[in-house]
Amino acid sequence: MCGVVGIVANSPVNLSLYDSLTVLQHRGQDAAGIVTLDEGNFRQRKANGLVSEVFQQKHMMRLKGNIGIGHCRYPTAGSSSAAEAQPFYVNSPFGIALAHNGNLTNSRALKEKCDSIFRHVNTSSDSEILLNIFAGRLQDITGCRRKPTAEDIFETIRGVNKDISGGYAVVSLIIGSGLVAFRDPNGIRPLVLGHRKDEQGRDEYMLASESVALSICGFNLVRDVEPGEGIFIEENGTLHTAMCAENAKLQPCIFEYVYFARPDSIMNGVSVYAARVSMGTNLAEKIKREYSHLNIDVVIPIPETSCDIAVQIARILGVPYRQGFVKNRYIGRTFIMPGQKQRKKSVRNKLNPIPAEFKGKRVLLVDDSIVRGTTSGQIVDMARESGAEAVYFASAAPEVRYANVYGIDMPTVKELIAYNRTNEEICELIHADALIYQDIKDMENAVRAENPALTSFEESVFTGEYITPGVDEEYFAFLDQQRSDDAKADKAWKDSNESLEIYNI
Repeated sequence: MCGVVGIVANSPVNLSLYDSLTVLQHRGQDAAGIVTLDEGNFRQRKANGLVSEVFQQKHMMRLKGNIGIGHCRYPTAGSSSAAEAQPFYVNSPFGIALAHNGNLTNSRALKEKCDSIFRHVNTSSDSEILLNIFAGRLQDITGCRRKPTAEDIFETIRGVNKDISGGYAVVSLIIGSGLVAFRDPNGIRPLVLGHRKDEQGRDEYMLASESVALSICGFNLVRDVEPGEGIFIEENGTLHTAMCAENAKLQPCIFEYVYFARPDSIMNGVSVYAARVSMGTNLAEKIKREYSHLNIDVVIPIPETSCDIAVQIARILGVPYRQGFVKNRYIGRTFIMPGQKQRKKSVRNKLNPIPAEFKGKRVLLVDDSIVRGTTSGQIVDMARESGAEAVYFASAAPEVRYANVYGIDMPTVKELIAYNRTNEEICELIHADALIYQDIKDMENAVRAENPALTSFEESVFTGEYITPGVDEEYFAFLDQQRSDDAKADKAWKDSNESLEIYNI
C-alpha cells in the first residue's frame, strides 16, 4: 500500500506536497519521494525513511516548481532498497516521472514486453515496469517528434489499461506537458480530485490517494477519479478528462474502509469514519443476538483504527468503553513487519496495557481485523497478564483467509491464521475465551450505507474471488516466493549489503 499525490498550481508546490505526504504517511512508512518540474527540468528527492526523515530544509529549497508529484511507500512484493523509492523517471520520450499505488498482477509478462521494446527496467518494482509501458506507448503515438496532445495522452492510457492488470492509481509528470493521472478500470485503489482558486482567481488542481490530503492543502474535494478514467492537467492549469477503459466498473477495495484509510477521509462518496461506526453497529447487533451469554463488563479497542468501532459497540451493548492500551505512536504498523520475531517485539513496544482497566473484568477486545494473528495473541496475553477474568476478541472484518494481490502486502495464505482453520481453532490459537467475526454482508452494508450505488467491492482476502484475470495457482506460487517471511529476510539482507557496497565505493 502506498500514498500518491500530484499538484498543478501557480506557485511553488514543494511544501504542499510535503504536507500531503505527512498525512498519507499511514499508507507507507518505508520510503518517500517528491519530483517537481521547474523550467523544463525535474527536481527530485527520494530515500528510505519517513517523510520527516527524507526531506530536510536543503532538499525542500531545491524542489522548485509549480507542478509536482509525491509518493510514500512500503514494498508490496519487491525490495526495500532505496533504489526502489518512488517516483521513478525515464528520459524518453520527453522525460517522464511516475508514482504508483497498487500492484500489477501480470508484471512478469510486462517485464518481458519492456525487454522486447528495448526499455530497460533496473529494479524489481512493478511501478518502474508500469512507467516504461506508459513511456513506450506514448513514444509509439507521438514518435518523440511533437508535444503530446490531450488525446495522445488519453490514447496512451487506453493502451496501458489494455496492457496491464491489477489495482493501480497513478500520478505522472511529462516535461513540457503537465500532470497525468489514471485509475484502474475497477477503481480498486483510491484516487480523488481536488480544486481551488488562487488569489488571482486562477484554477489549481490536486490529486491524492485520500481526501484528507486535499483538505490539509486548502483544496476542495471535487470527486473521485472514476474507474478507468484518465486526467491530464496542463502546466497552465487546463483540465482534460476522458474515459480510458472499456467495461469499467467501480469495485473499491473494502479493506481501505476497514483498516488502511484515515477516518477523516472520504472515498467513493463514503466517509471512512461513518463506515467504521456502522461496522461497530452491525457487530454489536451480532453480539447481542449470538453472544449475550458472555456478560461483557467492558469494551476496549486495540488502537487506533478500531476505536470508532469499539465506541459504537459499547454504546449499543450498554457497557463501559475504556482505553485499556497506551499506544507508542512512533512504531509502524506491525502486520507489514518483515519477520515474525520483529513483529512480536514490535507489538510489545507498540502497546502497553493499563492494568486497572482489566483487573477482574470480562473484557471484549475490538480490532479492525485479524491477519497473521501474531498481534492478536500477544494482546490477549497482555490482557490476561493485567488481571482480566475473561478475554473475548471481536474483529470488525470477517476472516482473512486469502492473499491480497492488488497492493496490500498481506502474507502468503499459509501465514494467515484463518487459512484452513475454523473459528474455534483460531480462538484457541490467539488464547481468547471467545472470538467474534463480522459477517461479510454486515461489513458491506456498513460501507454501502452512505453510498447505495456501491453494488460490489474488491474483497478477495475474505472470499478468494479475484476480479481481474490471471490470478491463478502459478501467480500465487510467484507471490509465495516474494512475500514469505523467509523471502523478506533474504531481501532485507541483500538490501543491507547493497547499502554497504554503495557506501564502500
